[in-house]
Amino acid sequence: MRLMYKTTMIAAVVTMSTAAMSFSATDWADFDGDLLILGEFHDNPTHHAEQAKALRAVDPKAVVFEMLTPKEAEALAVTPRDPDSMIAATDGFHWSNIADYADVLAASAVIVGAALSRDDMRGAFTDGAAAVFGPQSGAYGLTDPLPEDEQATRELAQFDAHCEAMPLEMMGGMVAAQRLRDAAFARTVIDALDTYGSPVVLITGNGHARMDWGVPLYISRVRPELDVTSVGQGERQEPPEGVYSWTLNGAASPDRGDPCAVFNKTD
Repeated sequence: MRLMYKTTMIAAVVTMSTAAMSFSATDWADFDGDLLILGEFHDNPTHHAEQAKALRAVDPKAVVFEMLTPKEAEALAVTPRDPDSMIAATDGFHWSNIADYADVLAASAVIVGAALSRDDMRGAFTDGAAAVFGPQSGAYGLTDPLPEDEQATRELAQFDAHCEAMPLEMMGGMVAAQRLRDAAFARTVIDALDTYGSPVVLITGNGHARMDWGVPLYISRVRPELDVTSVGQGERQEPPEGVYSWTLNGAASPDRGDPCAVFNKTD
């Protein structure tokens, strides 16, 4: 990433890419960088609508989806680019609400899948991210332990995300799995850039879009020359946790009920 200046945000330092400085996240057509990462809450329809709007304006060479496996993405290569066709074609895919992405998929000329297998995730949980990632683990930084304070912060975040239903001692494995996904998404994005050219867009959750510890961090280690912009999407005028080039915070929050109810079932 070409680093132009630094600004302090949410108790962390974020560097703004050249592209991030030259457009705002409401003027998508002005984007001229290599990679645009569009974060989201996975169940927020306003976030999906904004992603589709961005894709239509940016017209990327390829779109990488966290929500699709490589095989699922390949199956969509010849699917007509309209929402109804995408809903029909994705029926039975592994991502539970993939139909909610129909407009986003329809706006994607070339679709690339980045989702990892459950076996890979289990391997990272038990053996560490580097053991699963392979020979490039060192280059991507997976052989280096996280700073102690970041490790502790991330373990507590995972503990909270799982409604404290799993032992805190298990959260180190969860963090390792997240590091694997971040690095793997970065590698897939780089492969897409090398194959199709720039710009490429990554559709992913806000956590993976974070500049401070998500996909951009891993890209900066292996391809620092790439111009990367990351946009996080919040709700109710509150930004998502973490550091981003830009945030969009005006979306309403969908009714999610009690997210911990699934952990409290007794029958």
